Amino acid sequence: MSTEASPLMIDQNAELADWCKQWLQLPYVAVDTEFVRTETYFPIPGLIQIGDGERAFMIDPLAITDWSPLVELLESPSVVKVLHACSEDLEVFQHLCGALPAPLFDTQLAAAFLGMDFSMGYSRLVSDLLGIELAKEETRSDWLQRPLSARQLQYAADDTIHLAAIYRILAPRIEAAGLTDWLLEDTAEMVANARTLVEPAQAYRRIKQAWRLKPAELAVLQVLCEWRERQARQRDQARNRLLRESTLCPLVQRQPDSLQQLARFEDMHPRTVRQDGQTIIELIQQARAIPPAQWPEPVPEPLPADANRLLKTLRKVGQRHAERLGMASEIVLRKKVLEALVRTGYPCGPYSLPAELTGWRRELMGEELLALANQFSSRGQPA
Repeated sequence: MSTEASPLMIDQNAELADWCKQWLQLPYVAVDTEFVRTETYFPIPGLIQIGDGERAFMIDPLAITDWSPLVELLESPSVVKVLHACSEDLEVFQHLCGALPAPLFDTQLAAAFLGMDFSMGYSRLVSDLLGIELAKEETRSDWLQRPLSARQLQYAADDTIHLAAIYRILAPRIEAAGLTDWLLEDTAEMVANARTLVEPAQAYRRIKQAWRLKPAELAVLQVLCEWRERQARQRDQARNRLLRESTLCPLVQRQPDSLQQLARFEDMHPRTVRQDGQTIIELIQQARAIPPAQWPEPVPEPLPADANRLLKTLRKVGQRHAERLGMASEIVLRKKVLEALVRTGYPCGPYSLPAELTGWRRELMGEELLALANQFSSRGQPA
């Protein structure tokens, strides 16, 4: 690993095209992004970093206008793209150039596959594998300022240099453990999910307390959430800047019919009342008129405490496989998959495998989980 060469700033289309041609010849590139997302719906990219294993390159998204060479690199099947905990990076690329990195090697996921830890932070991974303590002062920098400071550039460059070094350590370990296909299957699923924006009509299902609402109130929530989602995208404003989530459930329960009533809600920003208050009141009135046959699907309640015995029994299956494979148990059998399985038949069964249990996990332990769940329900106790 060499960090002697200073990072190269790329701010010309032709220059980016030339470098992308060279990167297309490599087996892998390390990729990172710096972005700002305080009041916008979409992340605003401030810097794209590429590391070739020896040197770091800084691509200036405020100057580049032709992203087609980078799209070719991101989508090239012969070049592995190495990122860490990359869900937000994927959003950056999707919005910036409509392309996503594939094949993708996520070093956080790889660490979990190797049993190092689940959801391991980048700084700790660098410390554990490379013995380097990272400075933290630039993590909340203004990446849209120009010129970027020398410290910012060095911080961004170090990220991709270290990321490449981590990949050279983790990739052979993953291969030796026979886990490469499983890891790439998981990251391909991450990429597929990143392509899909939430359907505005289904946005109400993401509201944490929605399950507490009555069916008629849920109809109002659906209308407000659909409007909020569409407007957030159209205006490129954060959802909570338009209408805070904490006010949504109280709003649909009390259903104000004047701006004065709306303004009295706790957490209701005066800006929301001023800019969109009348619209919100009209939307509530429209939603009240929706006939019961058109009310949305209810949001499932949290599983009752009684389900914990079954969840615990099923969780042991994942733990057993994780121990045998040397993987983090949380990655082998995810909580949301467990809960989805229990929901298919709780409390008395019969159970079925949920759509959330896919790929290698379904093949590895699907039948075992299903048999155990059905045995549990028939006996009322662990098998």
